[in-house]
Amino acid sequence: MATNTNELPVIALIPGDCTGIGPEQIARVLSDDRLADAARPVVVGDARVLEMGMAHAGVKLKLERISSPKAANWSRGTVQLVDLGNTDPAQFPLGKASAESGRLTGETLSRAIDFSRAGEVDAITFAPLNKRAMFDGGWKFPDEHKMFASLLGHKTYFSEMNVLDGQWMSRVTGHQSLREALDGIHPESITDSIVLVDRMMKRAGVAKPRIAVAALNPHAGENGLFGRDEIEMIRPTVEAAAKTGIACTGPYPADTVYIRAFAGEFDSVVAMYHDQGQIATKLRGFNRGVTVTAGLETVFTTPSHGTAFDIVGKGVANTGALESAVRLAAKLVSIKVKEAAYAN
Repeated sequence: MATNTNELPVIALIPGDCTGIGPEQIARVLSDDRLADAARPVVVGDARVLEMGMAHAGVKLKLERISSPKAANWSRGTVQLVDLGNTDPAQFPLGKASAESGRLTGETLSRAIDFSRAGEVDAITFAPLNKRAMFDGGWKFPDEHKMFASLLGHKTYFSEMNVLDGQWMSRVTGHQSLREALDGIHPESITDSIVLVDRMMKRAGVAKPRIAVAALNPHAGENGLFGRDEIEMIRPTVEAAAKTGIACTGPYPADTVYIRAFAGEFDSVVAMYHDQGQIATKLRGFNRGVTVTAGLETVFTTPSHGTAFDIVGKGVANTGALESAVRLAAKLVSIKVKEAAYAN
């Protein structure tokens, strides 16, 4: 690992898709050292993209080009940049998805993963990207999380999670059609989701996370009137997980469980499918939520919002979620390092 207990973690910052708001967000958070207490950032990308981001954000950065993160030196007050020289933003219209831009976004992320595997960075925080553009550009994955797992050679369970105001929102199924998601909801996948969110929250410092599991059907099936999934599958699975020592309960009706969670009754909700949790979380704090790729060797975080094509280039993009993403990545890495030191 690149960190020890006396150092801030090294975080690779990726500008995301150059047609979106990512470059200006990265430029803005680097312009005033607002994250200097949390991490040592290294930008991995193209200098021209970062320069465009500076222009959009109305800020100036002093860049220092380095060959790789291990050559970084933060003592000179400069932004450390691994200039890949692979993306000319002038070739891509702002606010429009482009397959070639998506290909280059994936290429940049892949290089950052190489640095992570080599131990040169401790985590990766990436600005918003466009899943369709990446797919059309040759990265044939439904989302970036599955791409990360493939590049890392990861074979076991992992999941995307959303973190907001200390709440960890997980889900059993992810980026797939609702019809396909129904086939992915079964005792094993529900158990995997519960176990992973319990492990991630403990790693983030929550000693005994209170996990609520959402129902699949309206009103939790209304005692079998709207379906028996809760009676025959979800409740027995939750009870079995609870017997292992995890503080999980449910299933609860999905239209009210998030109200209870945000009121403080639970620390986490495990949704059955994507929009159950995403709608509630984004309504609660669109510009503050963070997405974590949980269960992989490398820590990945990103804002929960998208590329915001409607406002790109206007210099008004909120950076709250990106800042939170960096801080969460640093926190997860720091705790992981302490655990490793303790184990040794």
